[in-house]
Parts: sequence; C-alpha cells; structure tokens
Amino acid sequence: MLLVIDIGNTNISIGCFREGVLCFEARIATDHARTSDQYGVEIKNMLEAFGVQVDELCDCIISSVVPPVFNSVRTGVAKIIGKVPMVVKPGLKTGLNICMDIPSQVGADRIVIAVAALAKYEAPLILIDMGTATTIEVVEPKNRYMGGVIIPGVRISMDALTSRTAQLPGISLDRPGRVVAKNTVDCMRSGIMYGTATMLDGMIDLMSEELGHESTIIATGGLAPFVTPLCRHEIILEKNLLLEGLNTLYEMNRQ
Repeated sequence: MLLVIDIGNTNISIGCFREGVLCFEARIATDHARTSDQYGVEIKNMLEAFGVQVDELCDCIISSVVPPVFNSVRTGVAKIIGKVPMVVKPGLKTGLNICMDIPSQVGADRIVIAVAALAKYEAPLILIDMGTATTIEVVEPKNRYMGGVIIPGVRISMDALTSRTAQLPGISLDRPGRVVAKNTVDCMRSGIMYGTATMLDGMIDLMSEELGHESTIIATGGLAPFVTPLCRHEIILEKNLLLEGLNTLYEMNRQ
C-alpha cells in the first residue's frame, strides 16, 4: 500500500492507494509548530482510524508548497514507515514539457495536478485548483505545461473582507439563494460565491481567446464543489486529483 501526502498552506491531504485504488482521503491542519514526532504520531493515528496499519505501507510520496513543514512531515513519515519517502521535486520524471521562464519555480502541487489530469484526459486542458489560493493552469497538446494564473483564494478574500470592515460578520460559504440578496450575510455570500464563479468564467474566456481554441476544463480543491456549479462553463469536478497525481508520479518513478 502506498501512502501519499500533499502539504498545502492550510491543510495536509493524506491518502492510501492499494493497487492503484484510493482507499481513503483525509486532512489534517498544516501547523508550523508541530515537530516531526508529532506529525508522525498524527499521521499514524489517522491511518489507523481508517483501518490501515503501518506495516501495510510499502512506500510514501510527498509533495509540498510549505518548506518549513515539509521537513517535519518527511522525517515523521520516515520514522513510522522505516524509509525515506519519495519527494516531488525537480528531476523527477513527470512526462511534462514545462514551458516556463524558470521551470524549477513551478509549485509541486501544480505539477502533480497536471500529471493527474493528463492520465485521465487529453490536452488541451485548463486546470483549476481552489485551495488557499485559486490557481488556473494550462496544459497544451504534447504535454506542454504553459503556465497560468494565481489568484487569492475564496477564504482569503472572505477573511480580508471581514477583518477590514467593522460591520461585516464572518459567514459560511454556502450556495447563495439569489444574486440580488436582501440582507448583509446573503449579500456577502452572493458576492464571494457568484463573484468567484464569474471570475473563473471570465478567466477561462480570456485564456481560450489567447490560446485560440477551447479546452477541457477540470476543477479540484476543497471549494471547487461549491463554486463550479455556479459557473457558466462546463467544468469537470475531480475531487482527488492531487492524490491521484501523486500515485501516478510514484508509479512513473519507482525503481
């Protein structure tokens, strides 16, 4: 069984694959203060909560966009499984032709999502990941990774709004009942949810115009199921694209 871990700015996603099938998916909070021993114990407890014993694990692969936390997680995992995990970093075989000014600066999670999408769909692709930040990236035919955009995430925007305004409360990010809302909470919810959906539609239109063709549009990330149904474009929702991409990369690179 393969343990896969993606370290994000807000959450650490954990999953296990048995013969290419995802057995479970879970998340723990990203905490810069935790030690390697604490992460090791928490990951071990999480595995056992889903019925997975440490001695069932054959290996692990990790991707991270949080360097200070990465070392603690990697060391903690090595302690519980008895071997150093594979890491998504420059030099790993991906099958991508990264057409960027500085390829090494592309985030590990961007690479993982692109690899996962190409394993299931044919390019051209527009890939949306709605996490702490909202990213939109483009993969063209011949596996050419062309780059994209990085936008403040939905929760970041919401937190900025509530923290910088005296009379606007914190709200849940539920689907708005209507665009033209009748109270403060619904006005905020409509603005953030429909506003984000409209932004995604507009960015997709601009990208398609610049590329000169339509693309298959795929979305992933914790907030994608709530926002993408409000978009006008047809968007395929892939909940576990990051974890599936880690499994694919492991299979491509294991000896």
